[in-house]
Amino acid sequence: MAGVLNKLRVLDLSWGIAGPMTTMMLADNGAEVIRIEPPGGDPFANQPGYKVWHRGKKSATLDLKNPADKEAFLTLARHSDILVESYAPGTTRKLGIDFDALHAVNPRLIYCSITAYGRDSKHSGRPGYDALVAARVGGHWEQRGWPEGAINHMSRRPDPFADQELDYDMVQGAPRPGPIFPSSRWPSLGACFCASTAIAAALRVREITGHGQWVETSLMQGMLAGMLGTSQRVEDPDAEMFDSWIIGARSPKGHFECADGRWVHNWVPNPRFLLKASEGDTLDANPDLRAKDDPDRFGTGREELLVMNYYQPMLAEAVKKFPAKAWVDAAYVAGMTMQEVRPTEEALNDPSLLADGCVAETRDPEVGTIRHVGLTYNLEKTPGKVGGPAPRPGQHTAEIKALAAELARQPAAPAATTTGKKLKAPLEGITVLDLGLAIAGPFGTQLLSDLGARVIKINALHDTYWHRNHIAYTANRGKDSIALNLKDPRAMKVLMQLVEKADVVQHNMRYDAAERLGIDYASLKKINPRLIYCHSRGFERKGPRSTAPGNDQTGACLSGIQWEDGGMYRGGKPLWSLTSFGDTGNGFLTAVAIAQALYHREKTGEGQFCDTSIVNAGLLNTSYTYAFPDGSGPKRQTLDGMQLGFHAGCRLYETRDGWLCITLASEEHWDKLCIALDLARLDADPRFASAEARLENDAALIEILDAALARLTAREAFTRLDSAGVPVEISDPEFTVNFHDDAECKARQLTVSYTHPYVGRMEQLGLMFNFSDTPGVIQGPPLVVGDSTRKIMRELGYSDAEISAGCAEKYIMAYGAGEVQYEFRSPWQADPVEKKA
Repeated sequence: MAGVLNKLRVLDLSWGIAGPMTTMMLADNGAEVIRIEPPGGDPFANQPGYKVWHRGKKSATLDLKNPADKEAFLTLARHSDILVESYAPGTTRKLGIDFDALHAVNPRLIYCSITAYGRDSKHSGRPGYDALVAARVGGHWEQRGWPEGAINHMSRRPDPFADQELDYDMVQGAPRPGPIFPSSRWPSLGACFCASTAIAAALRVREITGHGQWVETSLMQGMLAGMLGTSQRVEDPDAEMFDSWIIGARSPKGHFECADGRWVHNWVPNPRFLLKASEGDTLDANPDLRAKDDPDRFGTGREELLVMNYYQPMLAEAVKKFPAKAWVDAAYVAGMTMQEVRPTEEALNDPSLLADGCVAETRDPEVGTIRHVGLTYNLEKTPGKVGGPAPRPGQHTAEIKALAAELARQPAAPAATTTGKKLKAPLEGITVLDLGLAIAGPFGTQLLSDLGARVIKINALHDTYWHRNHIAYTANRGKDSIALNLKDPRAMKVLMQLVEKADVVQHNMRYDAAERLGIDYASLKKINPRLIYCHSRGFERKGPRSTAPGNDQTGACLSGIQWEDGGMYRGGKPLWSLTSFGDTGNGFLTAVAIAQALYHREKTGEGQFCDTSIVNAGLLNTSYTYAFPDGSGPKRQTLDGMQLGFHAGCRLYETRDGWLCITLASEEHWDKLCIALDLARLDADPRFASAEARLENDAALIEILDAALARLTAREAFTRLDSAGVPVEISDPEFTVNFHDDAECKARQLTVSYTHPYVGRMEQLGLMFNFSDTPGVIQGPPLVVGDSTRKIMRELGYSDAEISAGCAEKYIMAYGAGEVQYEFRSPWQADPVEKKA
């Protein structure tokens, strides 16, 4: 069985992180990827991630300013399906390889551009390094959030607990105020997820219309995608059950150091489990300590912050009594979400992940056997396969030039086949049933909605509690909600009627629960053989964690993200980034898999099962490195324990009135920095005479630069360095609060505004990708449970009388005047409380 992208040719003109990662996943799923190397070499070629991201590709060196090489490239472009490039805006036009030029000779080409800030933006000329993009758009300030919490911050409201001292020993992040520099390259990681989703959707469009198009995303959009939970703004922040302590800097996040010095993350921290299990001399692995049976479990309201701060010292003392593995084992018995925070190298040598295939092993000709991220999603009928090791730069130049010569002798590539069919949006005409929970499942279907699909959310009657919370709002816009009690056969009949007409079913419940309900793939494909069925999990498919509860936080523990972002190689403590792509990365992967499965179905009529997991997304997020089988890894720069940066040349610095971020990517940048800061004497200092010497004397150099920059304001330092040509940005604490009012962001649909019945006017992150022919569309605000029950039931042929009877008999619920809603006052309550709408 060939991969879903078999026989597709991809030209990879990208460098850095986002583009190479995107084309890696295309290669993993069967595409022939040809990497076009510049004659002077790739300036980022020495990063460990290149041995991972360029696996399975061919590499050819072509000088696009040389007529013969350019003609060879143009010939390849005429016979290719996808092109991915990451040049600065305007560069491809100067080279004569821009979208317009290549679309003219190959109208079927899908042309993907990944830039720093997009075209024709006031930010377009700014340097496009990850740390600098994160600084410019406020990403460093959102890593652990604000003391007042995200919702208050976005409304410029004061901290409700300003009189309470912020104890850095109890909360995550470095023990200091100010922005946090993460190890994760969130802008590029987000751009990879966005580009991969857009390309997959564009392939479906091309299969229907015969036409390729230009798809675009940016590192800015990638960073904003990570900030969607921290950047919502609403008219009524005090709406019932809306705000919480979760997205804020004041709240402990469930990190605990154990007796063996290792850390665990228990999310949401559970007092009864931690205190009761640790009462004796041995740890009590007791299934009766399940979270859902705990009357003292932390709620989500703001006021719970005070309760958490009260409990935190007691919980930390309790956890410290026993080693990490014992805690994880006890948590499994009790059904608690807890995992050990571990290094990336340890994650990549986990036998269970290797057996699953989400970690793969290849033999690199230069460094030997290495282990790295494997397949990030699985398609049953069109399975992917990790290719061979990354090629040497230019290794296949002669072969690719010979291919170009052969293609040049063939008849011209066929023009776009005009099918007469047109699409307004990439997934127009697709109906998706969303049975997902929390964020990981629903975020994926929200992406499908943004791509034009009709998404019908299957809610339980008691889901209103969750859907009143601001976190749920980030994953449920643009959907129709029908509320069904699936324990009632009449409601199950309604669901089966929807399955008959659906194109996609997606969920992230435990699969054995789906089997018990009779909504597993084997059952549903009997009703609808063309169905695309996507299941996402917490962890691997089989093995010791396959039945353990999983979430964003524990996936980040297992894949190494929290270790890396906490600077734990250099004495830091774990950090669960509030811009993490764990749940949401998992959602992106489901969207990519579903779109590719729909592309396959357009060609063959065949439905299929696809799956992915949160830990898969986490391993993709840490794919910038690899590990050796002995547990070691390559030499690389790691984050410092104070979470300020990797080294003196890639770091945050505190100025007299703010923070500055610099990224020195060359000797030229170093020389310019010395001149701009009147530190020319450093060039003569043997400690700083080369990049290697500077790394060896990093602490001394940081001390010198700290002192020089501390004398200046952030604006003064920025002006000096920027005018000298040093890559620099102010780490902007105001970007997010101004974001929704920015005229350019509105014009580019980076922000969206609508009215919601619970919170009034609300603004959220808008589109994360752009299409030239079939633009994405935001179809409406976050759902209200049961808001479309009547409409959907009528579409299925039910009369108004039957619908009203169903509401009265409580197997369905419809939102609206006079209807009964069912909502939990707290998520662990056993019986729902009725409330009139």
